[in-house]
Amino acid sequence: MRICFFGMDNLPVLAPEFSAHGIGGEQVQQTLLARSFARRGFEVSMIVYDYGQPNRKEWDGVMTYRAYRPRAGIPVFRYIHPRWTSTWRALCEADADVYYVSCAGMQLGLVALFCQRYRRRFIFRVAHDTDCQPDALLIKYWRDKKLYEYGLRRADLVLVQSCQQQQAMLANYGMRSTVAKMLVQQPDRSVGRDVDVLWVNNLRDFKRPDLLLALARKCPHLSFCMIGGKQEGFAGLYDDMVREAAGIPNLQFLGRVPYHAMSGHYARARVFVNTSDSEGFPNSYLQAWAHGTPTVAFFDPDAVIARHRLGSAVASIEQMAEQVAALTGDELLWAEYSERCLEYMRRTYSEQQVLAPYLDGVQEVCRV
Repeated sequence: MRICFFGMDNLPVLAPEFSAHGIGGEQVQQTLLARSFARRGFEVSMIVYDYGQPNRKEWDGVMTYRAYRPRAGIPVFRYIHPRWTSTWRALCEADADVYYVSCAGMQLGLVALFCQRYRRRFIFRVAHDTDCQPDALLIKYWRDKKLYEYGLRRADLVLVQSCQQQQAMLANYGMRSTVAKMLVQQPDRSVGRDVDVLWVNNLRDFKRPDLLLALARKCPHLSFCMIGGKQEGFAGLYDDMVREAAGIPNLQFLGRVPYHAMSGHYARARVFVNTSDSEGFPNSYLQAWAHGTPTVAFFDPDAVIARHRLGSAVASIEQMAEQVAALTGDELLWAEYSERCLEYMRRTYSEQQVLAPYLDGVQEVCRV
């Protein structure tokens, strides 16, 4: 069976030589899924940006097809040429039985049109809570929202990350969906814990990086590490964070760090914090827990942090400071939470267990 993952930003995860380009959690998830499918005998392909790599280049059993360069196209005509035509060409080249798309955007409508035209199947996976909320979609243009909604309503299967998303998708779009967990790469725990607090995110407004700076100021006795790259449309925010971080002596700002170099940062940290206003199910949580690093966060999908005691879900920066101080200041308490994180990941995130709904979903849509 042939499956194609539509993930324009995936190549920096799949191929280390392109790791200078930015990524997010969904690019990690698509790539881990693609590799897992390839190991199980599927014919796997992926549609990615043109970074200058050869077309039809294979990495880890995944054949890649170039679409267009990240900044290609004139804004007024960007869905006509070259973005639309080059993407359609790549979809044709992949010639898959099933196409897999994630993240709300116009690309879902484009894939839906292609699959309708050539009688192929496609799966959509929600990547953020706002993907399920018409009034909160992180999509700039009205036309793109309509293309997203067009594609969503024609998906052969919709996968979500949490029960909260499942309920929202049904309530807001009338779409039934299946909860599917996320894969996590095997950790490296061979280094010492020499960083008290780690923050990892792309620097965008709703990620609230400013609150991490505030937390570092509230806890001058603790060491902080902040990792996050500059995002298109948020250059000013990035520059502000760089400037302010330079004035906080207990905070190290590293900027963008390639995915392939991230494992050691999770292993070195005693606590992982997340200050976002909204998320999907952060890939960073799984990476932290897999390394035995408890999480203190405002966002707690399906109350998993609170229910399984994997750290603390908090409601204010003051509470966050209190919980971080408690975990970093009590070795026995930290060890208890750390072991709980490791056990939770061993119990609920084995590769076979996580893959089951994806494998079942592919078989299901192909039987229709």
